[in-house]
Amino acid sequence: MTATYPNDIEAPTKGRSLWDDARDRLLANRAAVASMIVLAVITLLSIVGPFVSPHDYDAVYRDYVKVPASLEAYPKPDQVQPAFEGLAKRARLTIDSFQRDGDQVVAEVTSRREIDPRTIRYIDRSDLFTNASIGDFSENNRFAVLRADINYMHFYFGTDSNGRDLMTRTFMAGRVSLTIGLLATIVAITIGVLYGATSGYLGGRIDQLMMRVVDVLYSLPFIFFVIMLVVFFGRNFVLMFIAVGAVEWLDMARIVRGQTLTIKRQEYVQAAEAMGVPDRGIIRRHIVPNTLGPVVVYMTLLVPKVILLESFLSFLGLGVQEPMTSWGVLISEGARNLQGAAWMLIFPSIFLTSTLFALNFIGDGLRDALDPKDR
Repeated sequence: MTATYPNDIEAPTKGRSLWDDARDRLLANRAAVASMIVLAVITLLSIVGPFVSPHDYDAVYRDYVKVPASLEAYPKPDQVQPAFEGLAKRARLTIDSFQRDGDQVVAEVTSRREIDPRTIRYIDRSDLFTNASIGDFSENNRFAVLRADINYMHFYFGTDSNGRDLMTRTFMAGRVSLTIGLLATIVAITIGVLYGATSGYLGGRIDQLMMRVVDVLYSLPFIFFVIMLVVFFGRNFVLMFIAVGAVEWLDMARIVRGQTLTIKRQEYVQAAEAMGVPDRGIIRRHIVPNTLGPVVVYMTLLVPKVILLESFLSFLGLGVQEPMTSWGVLISEGARNLQGAAWMLIFPSIFLTSTLFALNFIGDGLRDALDPKDR
């Protein structure tokens, strides 16, 4: 019979926490993982996109108003000569000959009176040409050779009704919309969870009093709060929507209170009470963690709700103002120009819709991971 020595005893296997199991269940959900990737890509584009874009989000190109989305650079080959002739006509010049030399245009121009060298400013003011120069004047200064470089630009999402690059504005709008949704949601979740868990666990008269406060706040018109917030916080949308989140916590408080009324009757809560754990410890370690399922699901609904709320406030002139923008503002503007400029609606809608779907799938995945018995 072989003797067993202490060195032969295997080390005990490290246990797995409930959070480890929840993480594995979440990663096994393909829809949730794909949605997290999509949301991460949209977030990265919103953060980095405005920095790497060749256009500023508020740069106006008067010669490119409502141009369609295209992978080809503007101006198109058939646009160069008509545009150059139009600019020469504004400078009161007549083009005798026109030719393209690579990315440069060369034209022989004449005028009924002496040609002023400052006429090149009409060319330089255009968004289609740059580095204009005039020379080779005749003796009477009524004939000259005009040269200019073609200024190629890319508008992958097209431009809006003011001639601004829609791709850069969509990225900037994503930064604003996601920031607004995140800030307001964090504030609403924090207040709602603590308030609802405290009210539901303590119960009795305290619960009745706290819920009556919620009912009173429900009865007050929301737009009244918004006007007060604008008065107190001004046009700083970050501070304003932090305060908006402080109003949106009412639904969260009711949801958490209902969950708490069920959880506080569970055996593990009663065991903690019997062991003398204080109320604050029970709420922090037992009540709040077990309400995360409904909280996460509601959070995925609250983020798009705040984004749509921001669009409504901007329409009323109380939210994001020009030249800053958001997805809601871009979609509203695109809907007004749907007849002749559908791209103004399509691209912001794709970003907003993808974000909303991603948040919903992530919420479902988190709900199943945190409480698999509900599947």
